[in-house]
Amino acid sequence: MISDSKAADRLPEGRLGAFAGVFTPSLLTILGIVLFLRLGYVVGSVGLVEALLILAAAHLISIVTSLSVAAIATNLRVKGGGDYYLISRTLGLGFGGAIGLVLFLAQAVAIGFYCIGFAEAMTSIIGLSGPWASRGIAAAAVAGLFAVAWAGADWATRFQYVVMTLLVMALVSFALGAMPVWHGEALRANLAQPLAAPPFWMVFAVFFPAVTGFTQGVSMSGDLRDPARAIPLGTFAAVGLSMLVYFAAAFLFAGAASNADLAQDGFAMRRLSQWPVTFDAGVIAATLSSALASFLGAPRILQAMGRDEVLPLLRPFAVGSGASANPRRAVLLAGAIALTVVLAGSLNAVAALVSMWFLLSYGLLNYATWYEAQAASPAFRPSFRFFSQRVSLVGAVGCLAVMAALNVTAAIGAAAIVFAVYQYVRLRAVPARWADSRRSFHLHRVREHLLAAEAEPARARDWRPQLLVFSDDQERRERLLRFAQWVEGGAGLVSVVRVLEMQGARAVEQRAAAEVALRQELTAAGSNAQPLVVSTGNLDEAIGIIVQSAGIGPLRVNTAVVNWMKESSLLRTLSTARFGGNLRTAFRLGCNLLMLDANDDEWTALNEQAPQERRVDIWWMPGATGDLMLLLGHLMLRSDDWDGASLRVVSLPPADGDAKALAESIESRLREVRIDATVEVTEQDSPDALYALSRDASLVFMPFSIHGGRFYDGHGDEIDEHLAALPVTVLTLAAQDVALEADPDQPVEVNGGVGEAAADSKPPVR
Repeated sequence: MISDSKAADRLPEGRLGAFAGVFTPSLLTILGIVLFLRLGYVVGSVGLVEALLILAAAHLISIVTSLSVAAIATNLRVKGGGDYYLISRTLGLGFGGAIGLVLFLAQAVAIGFYCIGFAEAMTSIIGLSGPWASRGIAAAAVAGLFAVAWAGADWATRFQYVVMTLLVMALVSFALGAMPVWHGEALRANLAQPLAAPPFWMVFAVFFPAVTGFTQGVSMSGDLRDPARAIPLGTFAAVGLSMLVYFAAAFLFAGAASNADLAQDGFAMRRLSQWPVTFDAGVIAATLSSALASFLGAPRILQAMGRDEVLPLLRPFAVGSGASANPRRAVLLAGAIALTVVLAGSLNAVAALVSMWFLLSYGLLNYATWYEAQAASPAFRPSFRFFSQRVSLVGAVGCLAVMAALNVTAAIGAAAIVFAVYQYVRLRAVPARWADSRRSFHLHRVREHLLAAEAEPARARDWRPQLLVFSDDQERRERLLRFAQWVEGGAGLVSVVRVLEMQGARAVEQRAAAEVALRQELTAAGSNAQPLVVSTGNLDEAIGIIVQSAGIGPLRVNTAVVNWMKESSLLRTLSTARFGGNLRTAFRLGCNLLMLDANDDEWTALNEQAPQERRVDIWWMPGATGDLMLLLGHLMLRSDDWDGASLRVVSLPPADGDAKALAESIESRLREVRIDATVEVTEQDSPDALYALSRDASLVFMPFSIHGGRFYDGHGDEIDEHLAALPVTVLTLAAQDVALEADPDQPVEVNGGVGEAAADSKPPVR
């Protein structure tokens, strides 16, 4: 038994795949009570045309939200908590706590909703009447499902296959019974809205709970073997198949019965079925399975919130029972809420309430995806590519609009509850503050965000390129700045430093004038880099001081960018040993090193290429430098100058000569870190083969090392001897570990990575 929240982090790996863990529970929840007992009512109440609009609008929300869920779910390792986990890891604990409570309540209420539908079917089948008979049956259903949920997810998984069989039989029976009596005349008569039809949005609220089941698989994320694969695959399969079933059933209803009969007879599907008993079995199984899915999902959301200690009163719910850490305390609470709903609610009234809560949660899921995507974080590299941040934003706005259309008062109330919980969770750590004017507001927000970021533990997935560009040559500085903004990829910051070797009063005036000139130069070039001019009497000492002090708070410099020494007027005056010594100083202080080698001809050739014709070659090296080159290459392709360009990883064959195995290993690594690139391993085991292979590239990332003030490539050869044979080249050496597979739950000291500790060791010997 897991006895505390910390122990809960040691939950076992899930065992369910996409079919059992996502597709089946999602499909069984979608094809549930609304399909059997309310779809005919929807068609009969508003006519087939408006019914199809309702189905299309509801499924559009589910499709857009599924795209957002797939994007987030494939961008991080989804643990227990489903939707709550996704939102809390993107929008933070405040929104996560607020929507987590909403989702728990929505699914707990949904248990009662499905059990009420079960009771409605049972009273009709066995011929009972009266409200207390229905409530008694619904309460008994809650008790029975409580026992299954108490036993754990494995029991529920076995039960859902029986339900799937009964469901298919019921749908086949309905189709076989409806098709012989289906007529085109009846269909045409049922197209238009009947007289005295209820409002469109009222009927939409009754139908919408039908499509909410697609998140049931997400709620089981902690029990999934491979959530990043299972969630998108299972969710889209369930949504696509269920959408076909609903549209087909609506057409069958409209051609097989009149609108008046459909609107008044909730059991029209039973009447039209070839074998009514299959309908009875199907509706009973579907309603119970839908309730069970919610009975499994809701407690796991509460358990995840308890483990995260969102609210003090939720801590007891972090405890789990047995090897699978079954959240039995949360099961008790969910059962109590469901029983309360059963004793107090009617089916249509509860449907409207469930619709409101789910719409709010889906709106926040879409907003979370948009927020994560538009932040341009290097960590946002979802392996699911078929999403758009604009579509996610439209989905968020659309959910809010539908909430307002259903019931403005209820929508405002639901949003107010979420905002209140959000503020409570947020204000426990960071009090809200406001400024009096626009500039004061921006300055205060800078302060607030810096303090908030500083208060958070450093995480590897938060790493962003903070570049310090050393340049004292205006001609060379322009291309160096342009390169820096390519590899920054809209995710980090660039600072440009000029070092004046002078002291005294004259140095103060010269420094001020140089800073003004540098700022004007950056403005004229359209660069958003920040200028920095330093005067010093000792350049060698100044390098270490600048590297240690540049930046503010968590925005410390982590990468130094310089021109290759033969291309820089400043460094041309230095000896090779002094140049290498200064770079070594920056490296030892935790700075990654990037040296740009680009002569006039190479730079001109690069600029003459169209973005889509460009190719970036990365000379593969396992370890920190290899990961840094992969990430920077990926970020480069985000910029407009490289839009449509390709990324290629090249390598010499291994010592055993198995080039195919090495290529497969690199490709596997690329899939793991979600970076799109091709792989090519040379046939010859000679560094000359790499130089020949990359000769037609647009830009090359090459690892290097420093020894005795001299520079060597990754194969032990002095770089000077071969650079002329390459196009624009970026010599790269990592001083920090860049965790491309960072877990959002594991805090690490980003600046504590050892990087390539062998930078000062002897060059490798082939």
